[in-house]
Amino acid sequence: METLKLDLNKRYTYADYLTWMDDVRRELYNGFIKLMSPAPSMRHQEISFNFSGILRYYLKDKQCKGFAAPFDVRFPKNKKSKDNKTIYTVLQPDLLVVCDESKLDKGGCLGAPDFIIEIVSAKNSKRDVQDKFEIYQEHGVREYWIVSPNDENVTVFVLGENGKFQFRGIFAEDDKIPVYIFNGDLKIDLTEVFV
Repeated sequence: METLKLDLNKRYTYADYLTWMDDVRRELYNGFIKLMSPAPSMRHQEISFNFSGILRYYLKDKQCKGFAAPFDVRFPKNKKSKDNKTIYTVLQPDLLVVCDESKLDKGGCLGAPDFIIEIVSAKNSKRDVQDKFEIYQEHGVREYWIVSPNDENVTVFVLGENGKFQFRGIFAEDDKIPVYIFNGDLKIDLTEVFV
């Protein structure tokens, strides 16, 4: 399939995004295109698979649902807007959990997931640590984990009552991280993630 020639300096909407029928992975940040790697590294995929297995087992028979990239999450400025022409931010988190099923539709998730895990690489660390952090905070993601495969650690943020992410710690080695949105009922053992 031929790659589209898109102007990276032009502002686009989710309606535009839906017309791009090629094999290039992209996200929209306030209407501007950010290209994604064609495929994550093997290490990235191993870590994602390990987290997915833990979450899938825990979420079985629960109201919340888990998803893995590529899976579109649309962040409208007006949180109730479903008009594709007014949505300028579309991201594909590595892993996410949504507990409000009304946010799910055939296009993915409309609005903030409850829990997001991003696995960073050298090419996208600024994007996950700064850009996505700000978007997730602004739109009310309740819990955000940033995973560093190279350092084998996880940085955890939880949304405070003031609408700002609160740093909960950097976890590594044999730590067991409580998932705060589940009130610590789920603790993820990092020895099962970084194997």
